[in-house]
Amino acid sequence: MKLSKRGEYGLRALQDLARHHGGEPVPNKDLAERNNIPVRFLEQILLTLKHGRIVRSRKGPKGGYILARPPEEINLAEIVRLLDGPLAPIGCVSTTAFEPCGCPDMETCGLRRVMREVRDVVAEMMERTTLADLIVE
Repeated sequence: MKLSKRGEYGLRALQDLARHHGGEPVPNKDLAERNNIPVRFLEQILLTLKHGRIVRSRKGPKGGYILARPPEEINLAEIVRLLDGPLAPIGCVSTTAFEPCGCPDMETCGLRRVMREVRDVVAEMMERTTLADLIVE
C-alpha cells in the first residue's frame, strides 16, 4: 500500500479538523493554506469525505467543514480505504476488493501468504489508530 497525495492531503486536513473538533467549522481555504494543499484538490477530497460521512459542511459566512463524528470514532483505515481504496498490497489478499491473481495455486502461494500477513498488520494498525491519536498537544 502506498498512500497517494489524495490520501496524504485528506489525512492532513482531517488531522487539522480533529484539532478543531467542537469548535466552529473550518473554511476549506484555511485548511488548504494551513496544510499546504491546493484548494481545488482539497475541495474534491472534502466532497469524497462528506459522501463517506467523515465530515459535514455548513454553508454561509461562518461555513466550512467539521468532523461528522468525534475524532476518537474515525480510524485511519476507514479514511484511507475511502480515499485510496484497499489496504492490501496485492488484489488477491484484499478483503474489500478481492481480485484473482492468476497464480497456479492460490492456497499454497507463498507470496500470497506473506502479502496477507502484510495486509493484516497494516489493517490492524490503521484500524486501531484514530484521528484523536494523531493530535499532538
